[in-house]
Amino acid sequence: MVEHNPAQLDAVFHALGDATRRKMLRALTQGERTVSQLAEPFDMSLAAASKHIKALESAGLIHREVRGRTHMCRLAPAPLAGAHDWLSFYERFWTDHLDALERLLREDDARKQSAPARKSPAPKRGVKS
Repeated sequence: MVEHNPAQLDAVFHALGDATRRKMLRALTQGERTVSQLAEPFDMSLAAASKHIKALESAGLIHREVRGRTHMCRLAPAPLAGAHDWLSFYERFWTDHLDALERLLREDDARKQSAPARKSPAPKRGVKS
């Protein structure tokens, strides 16, 4: 597994842990947006939107540039690649384990199908079940 900066991963997963921030990131895939444009789809103040943007900025997921009085934000996807690498390790782990389980179940089914059918023993007379 590739070694990652734990603080960076913590910040990325914290930023991604909020639906509003994920939607803001999604909007930035279409190009630069102002803070006002990022806040517009949500019922929140610019101050609240700014807190979300700061969390995304702290994680390195966006870059903010001040142009006059306007704050422009753009996506910085590199930290997402690190998170993807980290998650991919566990995806491979679970895929390998589930593949092994599937093989065992198929082998068990094949053994059951190839084994001669057993007759169930006849009930003993005079014995109540």
